[in-house]
Amino acid sequence: MSDAIINPIKGKSAPNLGPVSVMVSSQNELNCLRERTGLGNDYAKNLMMSRVYVGYDSEAEFSLAGPVVGAPYATMLLETLIIWGAKKIIYLGWCGAISQDVSVGDIIIPNGAIIEEGTSPHYGSDKEDIATPSAHLVEKTRAALEAKKLSFHEGLIWTTDAIYRETREKVEYFQKKNVLAVEMELSALFTVGKFRGVDVGGFLVVSDELSALKWQPGFKDERFKKGRETATDVIASLCREL
Repeated sequence: MSDAIINPIKGKSAPNLGPVSVMVSSQNELNCLRERTGLGNDYAKNLMMSRVYVGYDSEAEFSLAGPVVGAPYATMLLETLIIWGAKKIIYLGWCGAISQDVSVGDIIIPNGAIIEEGTSPHYGSDKEDIATPSAHLVEKTRAALEAKKLSFHEGLIWTTDAIYRETREKVEYFQKKNVLAVEMELSALFTVGKFRGVDVGGFLVVSDELSALKWQPGFKDERFKKGRETATDVIASLCREL
């Protein structure tokens, strides 16, 4: 692949990140993780439209970054975190259920993401390929959930750029491929992780359902709230372990 003209660089004021970083889609989960991990504002830095928290010293073992939305922006953020020192990155986000076996509040550990976003092809992947996460991070995440005796799904997801073009035909198509859910970032993050030689994994909470070919939002559902609390608890434990 040809060299790019513009590449991520580390500026003089950039922090030195530890090896583990968590990218978080929602501000609420970002705040919750800060509380659970003890990361404050002492070493916080604005990064594009997000904020990065690196702990109480510049050599913190883990960092938190967010909020994040969409594949292009997520990969810009990821590229910067990598150049700042991150080597193991977990993405915590929400998703819409495609499988009829998946419900609001459920946890999904993606072991592959079907590419239907426009960023991955720029990093050498073709659309509708399957981008894969770090096997190491999938194993660690699975073990963390099992250690807490928590139920979860593991399988394929579908990543799209167009939240308002999740048509009935597409949902039926991906149901036939045993896809569990749809979201907007992970196939690109997995692709960039592979391209840059770092580990990237995903952790999703189901926020809504499309499996009945009718949108069923669950953002105010208590199951969703509980799933998000579980997610931040597990991710906080993973930060320390990794």
